[in-house]
Amino acid sequence: MLISVKNLKKDFINEDVVTPVLKGVTFDINKGDFVSIMGPSGSGKSTLMHILSFLDKPTGGIYEFEGRDVSKLDDDDLAEMRSKKVGFIFQSFNLLNRSTVLENVMLPLSYTNVSAEERIEKAKKLLDQVGLSHRLNYSPNKLSGGEKQRVAIARALVNDPEVIFADEPTGNLDSKSGAQVMKILQTLNGNGHTIILVTHEKNTAEHAQRMIRIRDGLIIEDSIVSCRQRAEEDLVK
Repeated sequence: MLISVKNLKKDFINEDVVTPVLKGVTFDINKGDFVSIMGPSGSGKSTLMHILSFLDKPTGGIYEFEGRDVSKLDDDDLAEMRSKKVGFIFQSFNLLNRSTVLENVMLPLSYTNVSAEERIEKAKKLLDQVGLSHRLNYSPNKLSGGEKQRVAIARALVNDPEVIFADEPTGNLDSKSGAQVMKILQTLNGNGHTIILVTHEKNTAEHAQRMIRIRDGLIIEDSIVSCRQRAEEDLVK
């Protein structure tokens, strides 16, 4: 079991006002799963992702990652888990425009003991996998939206994370570029990568193997995506 969540809760407190955002969610995710967490704005899906990716702590309940109780970790431990265990793909790409594509992908390795030669070799290999070996020395502001997101995917993989979190990865893309990104994510999943996709779009969520739907801080559906084959066929077209 990679992730186990039991009765997870999260409250936000502003002065004396307590606002419950997650009201007790329970689920497990195995290594190699491709899970979408879907819900409208304000449903709690982003808060859940922040907790699962060690960016925030729950108010109550249990969150175990690889059998380790995350609630017992201090801020330094959480930072180490973020750097070693997870990769992030964001809607807004979060690339450094003053750095080249290659430098952006290598960035997470700056905080490791990996040699400069290994960093370059690994980044080049990943950029080749996402079809961007011809853009190594470009700055991100010279790339299309789809190309920027593919750079972000390569960067998310460079630390060999246990799980990749994709937060609205197609939100800023046209339909063709979005389809390319989803196809890459499905290929990565087929190669054994665990992917957790957060989205408000049903069509995007259906590219996962399993969909967890959240509304008002509660899980209202947790099911296998029966129409995934159709979604995959749409990618090929």
